Amino acid sequence: MNSFRQIFYHIVFCTYKRKNTLPTAHHQELYRYIWGIIKKRKGILYQINGTENHIHILSDLHPSVCLSDYIKEIKTASNRWMKSSDNFQSFDHWAEGSCSLTYCIRDKDMIVNYIKNQKEHHKTIHFEDELKTILVENDIDWNEKYLF
Repeated sequence: MNSFRQIFYHIVFCTYKRKNTLPTAHHQELYRYIWGIIKKRKGILYQINGTENHIHILSDLHPSVCLSDYIKEIKTASNRWMKSSDNFQSFDHWAEGSCSLTYCIRDKDMIVNYIKNQKEHHKTIHFEDELKTILVENDIDWNEKYLF
């Protein structure tokens, strides 16, 4: 018998101390690299985008993959790759932790569009405020002490 699934995760993580160490000119190559990690883990990437200090990913998560391992692999492998690249010389490492939210198929287009428009969105809102809004909208308890 086949198993069926539909597990959409909106994942957000940022650079260490939210420093602007992801040069916009090299975002596409970073996103392609992360897409390769997602495909290797039998996931489907629906959208990836970000700014100089954080990334948003909307992807399917294969049921054989643990979310924490998935995020750890994306962050660890991309960290190693960026440090070996001349294009990310200011990059130190990813910040500890991440934000992961689940969504249903009805929300998919809304989240894809939200992620597509990150650069425009962040002309008027800082990452810290965006993350707080996401947490509040999703009724997630959080403590400022651990957030930044």
